[in-house]
Parts: sequence; structure tokens; C-alpha cells
Amino acid sequence: MAKSVTLTDYLTDDTSIPRDVADVVLAIGRVGQNLSRRIARGVHGGDVQADFDENTDDARQNAMDTFADDMVFSEIAGGSIKWLASIQRQEVIAVNSGGALALAINTLDGSANIEVNAAVGTIFSIYPAKDDADESFLRPGCEQLAGGYIIYGPQTALMVTFGGGTLLFFLDPDTREFVLKIDAVKIPEASSEFAIDASNYRHWTTPVRAYIDDAFAGETGPRGKNFNMLWVGSLVAETYRIITRGGIYFYPGDAREGYEQGRLRLIHECAPIAFLIEQAGGHATDGCDRLLDQKAKSLHARTPLVFGTADKVDRVATYHDLPEHETSALFRERGLYRN
Repeated sequence: MAKSVTLTDYLTDDTSIPRDVADVVLAIGRVGQNLSRRIARGVHGGDVQADFDENTDDARQNAMDTFADDMVFSEIAGGSIKWLASIQRQEVIAVNSGGALALAINTLDGSANIEVNAAVGTIFSIYPAKDDADESFLRPGCEQLAGGYIIYGPQTALMVTFGGGTLLFFLDPDTREFVLKIDAVKIPEASSEFAIDASNYRHWTTPVRAYIDDAFAGETGPRGKNFNMLWVGSLVAETYRIITRGGIYFYPGDAREGYEQGRLRLIHECAPIAFLIEQAGGHATDGCDRLLDQKAKSLHARTPLVFGTADKVDRVATYHDLPEHETSALFRERGLYRN
């Protein structure tokens, strides 16, 4: 039986990965190991839903959010991180003046899901540091050195890319080590699944409605096949499913106040997810244009997000090119123009 390759083994053996970047990912792995145990304890670990102050999302920051954020800071202190941009903090934090890297992180994405025993995660992105704190993050996502996430679900898993493909590791519950499962993850091309929060249908733009209308029409509609809609409400869980099973994910902007650009953060969430998706053979856009080409204008800037199987994501962009009369719910012969 072949020896399992741990995260430490992999990052030690692959000399193409800069040592300082590898060390940061190992530190995040340690955070994941500890958070996995803490989350699994649930109510036995205390009141994980105890509310504190509002965070940068105007949501209640609970005990686990604070615990996770403090753990990340503790693990990276004294290392190669110069600047830390946490989704829980309004401003960039100076960590180590001699560091060469900048870390953007959503320490506990979907923490409210803990209450209902659903998947949560840690999303991270690593950039070369600049002298200016904000400018280290206000840059195109294609400049990432590494990006990924840890999902805490029935199994704890780490997905990460260093720009040479997407890697999947699972946390062994006995050894507490992340073990390599797949060294070149590829999104399946064939899938009939899509993920979107359909309760917001009335607020969507007409191109998004037209795309979803065509999917809902099934085999009698212009797509000529039946589709299955899934919505977990956890970005890491949706990403994991789409990377492993194919399909498409939507978090569009809509007509509600404060949702014009969606609700997901470009720096802390969308850029690392887009990096993973592209390295697995998929596409990620804001509905029209490639996400990794986009530069945030502020630290907590938001963006619409569409990602998944390449041809499905590209098809969404074509709906934005249609004449207005062709996006009518009654129209059934769409002329898709974009190449």
C-alpha cells in the first residue's frame, strides 16, 4: 500500500512552491485542524453562537468568528505575513514588518450554519506584499500566489492551488494530518445542476432570469434538457460540489438596496474561489467578465459571482448580450451572440 502524502510532505517536496508561501499554507492547515475539532464539539464546546459586535458585513459576530480570527493571527505571527486582511476586520492589520506576503482570509465563512449543523469553511488568498497595506490587496486576482479553502463538513477537506492545478487534501481523523487525495482536480464537463437562491427571483436582472427560466423549462424549453436546482447557502459547500460534480453557481447582483453588486467580497471570497475554479478547468466571472482580471476598489468591495463548468459560465455571459425582447420570460428562441 502506497504511503499517504501529507500536506507537509507535499509542500516540502514540491520545490516550485516558494518556501514562505508553503509555510503560510501549513499555518492555515493547522488552523483548520484545530477549528475542525472545535466545530465538531458543537454545543459541548460552549456557546458557539454567542453574539458579539457587528462585523464588516453588518452581521452579528459570534464566538466562533472571534475564536477563528484570533487563531489565524496567532498562527501567522512571526512568520512571512506582512499584511493581514480579515473579513472580520475593517482595516488591514500589520503582522510582521519583515514579511514578504499578504494574506486575505474569511476565517469562518457561513458561521451561522454551525447552529444547523451545515458546512462552514475558511477561505484564503496569498499575494506578494507591497509597501502599502491596502495596495497589497487592491489588485487583480490573477496576481495571487496561492488560494483555497478548508471546508468543515462530514469530512474536513482542503482545496488549494499554487497556480499549477487544484489539489484536494482530506483531514485524517486519526492522525489529524491533511492527506493528499487528488493532485489535479478537474471539474466534470457534464452536469445538469445549478445553484442559486431562487427566493430572490423577482429582484434579478432580466439576463439572469432568462438563463434560469430556460433551465426551469427543462426538456420542453430552449435548453432541451432537465436541470436540478440545489442551494446550500454555504459558498465553500457549493464550490466543493461543483468542483467535484460539475454545474454552475450564481450569486448575482440584484435590485435590492445593498445587493447591486451581490454580497460576496471580491478579495476575501471570490478571487480565491475563482483561482481554484480556473485551475480545475472551469470559469469564473461576474456574470460577464473574467473575475481574476478585476481589481477591487476598496478592501471590502463586493462583486456578483458566477462560476463552474466552463461552457455553462460562458453561456451566462451571452444572455447579457441579448436584445431586451429576447430576455422576456415568454421568448423561447434565444440568439446567443458572444463567442
